[in-house]
Amino acid sequence: MKFVKIIAKTFSFIGIFLVFLLVTVYGMGLIFCYGPSKHARNLFVTTMLETGQMKFVVGLLLPNNTVQEIVNSNSMQSFEEEIDNSLINTEGNIDKNGIELVEIPGSTYSAKMIIVNDPARVKLATIYDGSWKEVGITLDKLVNDNDAFAGVNGGLYVSNGNKGGKPLGLVVRDSVIEYNNPSGIRGLYLIGFNEDNILKIIDLDGKNAQEVAEIIKSEKIRDAVAFQEEASDANNHFVKLIINGEAREVNGNGSGANPRTAIGQRADGTVLLLVTDGRGANGHLGATAADLIEVMQEYGAVNAANIDGGSSSSMYYDGKYEMTSVTLYYSNTSWRLPTGFIVEKR
Repeated sequence: MKFVKIIAKTFSFIGIFLVFLLVTVYGMGLIFCYGPSKHARNLFVTTMLETGQMKFVVGLLLPNNTVQEIVNSNSMQSFEEEIDNSLINTEGNIDKNGIELVEIPGSTYSAKMIIVNDPARVKLATIYDGSWKEVGITLDKLVNDNDAFAGVNGGLYVSNGNKGGKPLGLVVRDSVIEYNNPSGIRGLYLIGFNEDNILKIIDLDGKNAQEVAEIIKSEKIRDAVAFQEEASDANNHFVKLIINGEAREVNGNGSGANPRTAIGQRADGTVLLLVTDGRGANGHLGATAADLIEVMQEYGAVNAANIDGGSSSSMYYDGKYEMTSVTLYYSNTSWRLPTGFIVEKR
């Protein structure tokens, strides 16, 4: 009987705690949405809309027409510009062995960037060995299994339950297509390198597998993944940041604030691999589209793209994690992944 009372008290305490937590979170949401700062409201709404499981919260706090107005005022302009290969000279960088890790502070995020002078060192690593697995591997294992020096997470994948073994859209490794299934994915883009080590960002929206294969062949793509320009929620995903030195125009912040992973290239071929924190990690919300553009411009990117972010965003460098996934359990590692961009050792 005493044991039953202890169990009952325990469950009662847990129930009270959960109710208190829900009331607190709801109250904070109301403060964000109806407080004096429209900027805070807009950032809160656009950020929540980019989360995988918490989109519904916005609908509980604000009417649909207000939400849509906020989304429209923090969006990205269409950007049809295509990459001009002649603007990148991959033979122009003298120090081919140069690699550097830099810290980048922001108002709502902290970030780190790997700067790789030789673009030929940046390759795609995958778990593919003739078939894709149900369960992927963490970024450190992906880097170390390929005897690489560093790496960041890669492209779209099935992330349900953190299994992470199956990619989405497209995977090309060492000029071989390992996955090609663009069907049903809106706004699909190829992001990767051609055989001349030039970063390519190619619109695949509406293309079938045969058409995608032809593009890969004609563009001589050696390593690439896929990401989305737009999902079911407008502005939930975006790809192009800078093309041919021209920054994409944004309304407001361009997006919500979240953990991000982005890739860019300078005129001399140098590759920029950027990862930011967010979702409460280190007390930060994350980076917006406008933030990514600003950082890539500051570091001289001629072309730059946003790739898979959120809980997937992670960076491994010289034997340790520099940026990790943001969920509590995975705070010192990464989510399981099927792909990642790695930097080969010299």
